[in-house]
Amino acid sequence: MIGFLDRLARPLLRALDPEQAHTLAVKALQWAPRARAAATDSRLAVTAFGLNFPNPLGIAAGFDKNGQCVDALLGLGLGFAEIGTVTPRPQFGNPRPRLFRLEADAAIVNRLGFNNAGAEVVRQYLLARASRGGIVGVNIGVNKHTLDRGADYLAGLQAFADVASYVVINISSPNTPGLRDLQQRLALDAVLARILDARARMATRPLPILIKIAPDLALGDLDDVVAVARERHVDGMIVANTTVTRPASLRDSSGAAASGGLSGRPLFRLSTRMLAETFVRVESAFPLIGVGGVDSGAAAFTKIKAGATLVQFYTGLVYHGVGLIAAIKADLVEFLRLGRYDALAEAVGRDAPAWTAEPWPR
Repeated sequence: MIGFLDRLARPLLRALDPEQAHTLAVKALQWAPRARAAATDSRLAVTAFGLNFPNPLGIAAGFDKNGQCVDALLGLGLGFAEIGTVTPRPQFGNPRPRLFRLEADAAIVNRLGFNNAGAEVVRQYLLARASRGGIVGVNIGVNKHTLDRGADYLAGLQAFADVASYVVINISSPNTPGLRDLQQRLALDAVLARILDARARMATRPLPILIKIAPDLALGDLDDVVAVARERHVDGMIVANTTVTRPASLRDSSGAAASGGLSGRPLFRLSTRMLAETFVRVESAFPLIGVGGVDSGAAAFTKIKAGATLVQFYTGLVYHGVGLIAAIKADLVEFLRLGRYDALAEAVGRDAPAWTAEPWPR
């Protein structure tokens, strides 16, 4: 039913202002009849961060900022959902307009600025649906004018420790001034030390902690990020957030001129290169989630072979609709058959060395 309505509504949504369309899509999923996802081929099952995922596909943070439509998303056949970014206090975000479609490039530029209802409201949404299960990650961030960013991350961790399947420390959004500075070695080490110390003192089940990085890091900075992540024993990394760069191949010049983070198809090669670079540095110390430009089964499998244990997408759904989920899963099963793999885990990172030997994406 949701798929049928999606096909009917997509032309209407594309005719609306992008942020209005996004709001309507979230509300439609929030109020749609709950669907039970079709059974997933067991060969797509994945274990990561101590969690058992029915398949490797997840919605990236940014779509369901407040955790309002988690069950509908899981009902579409996703293996997991990540909500947020959530800040301790409610936040309007940056002035509108702040979301732009680049139709000719199957891309989006956003400068939303962590608009969300705040940790307490989002926590209540998650508590209300907690008995329904499913893997739900929470991406946490800092309020724009906070004086102590480490304290904001701690507040987010404490708010969601008992309702999140995992927590992501977002240090890579380009739309909060200075946030990406937290990817520098000393700053990152200080934040992770506080977060992981607080987790150790919590009387809850083991809670996986991940960090989400930018695709725009210099390789020397990536060396530092991975070194700190390994030294502090984080549970995983997400590679990568949106990019502030603008590839020369972009065709929509007016959209490309908008400030903010670029997502979608033009991000694919850069984010996949950063994924492979991260994979070879991590040396299997923890799993990676690959995100950026996934809009087909081939793109998802490429991410896996570049080093991703799990794959996320968001912009691809804007341009292809919810049918993309089933299509990617079907393609992944076929790629496993063609490659004579018994499970996805066998393909993870197979092409990472080749990716790191290619010329840098432009």
